Formats: sequence, structure tokens, C-alpha cells
Amino acid sequence: MPELPDVDVYVEAIASRVVGETLLGVRVGNPFLVRTYDPPLFAVSGKKVVGVRRLGKRVVFELEGALFVVVHLMIAGRFRWRDVNAKLPGKMGLAAFDFAKGTLLLTEAGTKRRASLHVVRGEEALAALDPGGLEVMTATFDAFRAAVLRENHTLKRSLTDPHLFSGIGNAYADEILHTARMSPVRLTQRMDDASIATLLDAIKTTLALFRDRLRAEAAGAFPETVTAFRDDMAVHGKYGKPCPVCGSPVQRIVHAQNEANYCATCQTGGKLLADRALSKLLRGDWPKSLDELEERRERLSKLV
Repeated sequence: MPELPDVDVYVEAIASRVVGETLLGVRVGNPFLVRTYDPPLFAVSGKKVVGVRRLGKRVVFELEGALFVVVHLMIAGRFRWRDVNAKLPGKMGLAAFDFAKGTLLLTEAGTKRRASLHVVRGEEALAALDPGGLEVMTATFDAFRAAVLRENHTLKRSLTDPHLFSGIGNAYADEILHTARMSPVRLTQRMDDASIATLLDAIKTTLALFRDRLRAEAAGAFPETVTAFRDDMAVHGKYGKPCPVCGSPVQRIVHAQNEANYCATCQTGGKLLADRALSKLLRGDWPKSLDELEERRERLSKLV
């Protein structure tokens, strides 16, 4: 799912192309994309774009007349900038925003259609779509501390809660916690001020780093490589691969459809976190450390 760095770069690229331009119309490839009916989608045709912004993980097009088009990309939604009147690409094409200079395509890979488009009128209606999470890049320590301690959850769960923090998802939460050298299952209400300050610094450093990398990769062109799995990530999507800091194999814990990647050496003092499904199956046989895990792998390889 595109998160804060990706959405920020999308917003910058889209704004540089469409702010001040008239939205000639929107072609919809899948009717399930549009989640509102009043104002109707055709009301945006002929309106000038006066701004583009991020709202959590959503991209907001501000049009004259206090109209807003709000797009949530969800997991597989992506934007593409193409020539004027570009054709919607088959099953992946959800919508085409037509301008005199070009067409902004909205696509979604896979078979599940989760991306959404809302049309609302006025700032109050727009605010109703905001989960209310703290904007971490501009947050003060006091505001961040209050958000961290508001509920007692694991750090991974808290960082990815849009009601607590805006724009952070699964991928960058893994990277942030690796940078901070903190366990994904550490409880928030056990954090002291020093740890909270370290976490805030890791958030700002990590998100800014990836945002700058995405900008550099695009080099003024429209960003085409927005993905949740990047080669330059330290732990996210890197299960079994060496941690770039210490060389230990990256570990993971899985719950339902959510996965957390971490380095046991850097983040948990060498302790392996128990995967809920496997730990229930193995019970007392669950390895407690990297050394114990390697010993078991060696024994297994000899048996095979």
C-alpha cells in the first residue's frame, strides 16, 4: 500500500501537472470505485484544479467551488501519467482524469477492487474522511508522546493505526522500528520519554529518507515505481535475508494477513518473537534465540 513517502511524491508529481488546469472529465472503468453520489461525479467536469494534497494515505484534488475528489489507493492502486485521452488499460483501469495536457490514470492490480473515490463538497465533508491520525513529520514531541501513550498496544500496531498516526503503514513501520532498534511487540505504555524521542526521530528520519529517494528516482518524471517492497529497505519483505546492519537473517511474525519483519539482533536482543500460529503448534519447541534456531536447522539438514 502506498504510504506517506509514496503519497507525498505522488501529490508533488500530480500537482506539478494539473494545478491550474481544468479537469475536462473523469472516465470510470469500474463503477465500484465511486463511493459517493452527492455531489455526483459529473459535477467535477469543467472545474479548475486549485490544489492537490495528502489526507492520511489519500490523495485529494481540490477543485474550484469547494469540490474535492478524494482517492484512496488501498493496497494495489497506482497513478500513471499518460498522453491526452489515453485509453483505460483493460481490467486494471479504474478511472481516467482527463486534462488538456494529459491523462492521469488510476489503476489497480489484482482481482480485488479496494481503491475508492469520493466526491465531497466543503472542508467539513473532507474532514469527515480523515481518520484523525497525527501528522508525524511536523509533530512536536509532546503531541507525539500523547499519541503514543493514548492506548496500550504494540509499537507495530500503534504505528499502523491511522487514528493515531497519519500515513504510516506496514512497510515503513518495519523500517522505522529497525532504525529505532525497537521490537515490534514492545508495548507503548512501557515507553519512557527517551524511547519516545528515539522513535519520533526514527520516524522522521526514515520517512524523509525514502521520500527523498523516491523523488531522486523520479528525477522530475512521474513516479512509476511506487511499491511496498523496495530493494533498499532494511527488513520489510526481506525475511531470511541478511540485516544490512549486523548480517543476521531477518525474521518475521505473522498474524492473520499482517506480517512484521524485524532483525532479532538489532531489535530484540537476539530473542525470536513467537509467531502466533507456529508457536501454538510447536509449543515448548519454539526456538528462543537465533543460536537455537540455527542449531535446529543444522540438525534438520543432517537428517535430510
